[in-house]
Amino acid sequence: MRPEQRTPFARYRHSLWLLTQRDLRVRYSTSVLGYFWSILDPLVMAGIYWFVFTQVFQRTVGNEPYIVFLLAALLPWMWFNGAVSDCTRAFLREAKLIRSTRIPRTIWVNRLVLSKGIEFIAAIPVLIVFAIWSGAEVNVDAIFFPLAILIQAVLTAGVGLIVAPLVVFFRDLERAVKLILRFLFYASPIIYGTSDLPEQLHFWAAFNPLSGIFSLYRAAFFPGELDWFVVAVSAAMSVAFLGIGLLVFSRTERAVLKEI
Repeated sequence: MRPEQRTPFARYRHSLWLLTQRDLRVRYSTSVLGYFWSILDPLVMAGIYWFVFTQVFQRTVGNEPYIVFLLAALLPWMWFNGAVSDCTRAFLREAKLIRSTRIPRTIWVNRLVLSKGIEFIAAIPVLIVFAIWSGAEVNVDAIFFPLAILIQAVLTAGVGLIVAPLVVFFRDLERAVKLILRFLFYASPIIYGTSDLPEQLHFWAAFNPLSGIFSLYRAAFFPGELDWFVVAVSAAMSVAFLGIGLLVFSRTERAVLKEI
């Protein structure tokens, strides 16, 4: 089928995939280690936290094997953190190309979400290797892994669509986003689980949309971490973020094109 004969959705999907491929090629074309860079950062972070909380301090949070408990949340966190951070420069970095093309501008955000998501999926074998090495058992709740990926993609796209245009008008927002992400890392159940929180904090933790997402990922190895109330709140908030993101983006798109 010729490009001009494709439906708008097919053209959008084709353009999104081409730009995502370009991002991944550019990112790894000059790298000797290539794919391994996408897993090195979370592995180093997981190793540090594993050492601190198992060898230095007596850990009272999480489940055994702790390295699997960490990676099950740390790997998706790297996806969210990397995509949102890159979205702060989505329009500023590609300003000339964005102005000169007519493809929907949401692609410039969604390509970052997709490329980071592909890196996350490529890192899943690392989680499986550590699970086998440490003797972690996979249970039937692993079927919810794709659901976690879907909810996280919706959430990340929504946040990206909010951040990307606003940074064009408020440049200090880029630094503010980095600080917020740093705070969110410790406010999210990564080095601990939602079940480790005091009862009075457990309810409020549900309103961090990452809590339910991490709960679904961890349920594959730790069924006690699955909390459907937290998951439902996360799903609802992710859809809300996407709706707000689309609204903000549509209201600011013309002004963004003039500003860049």
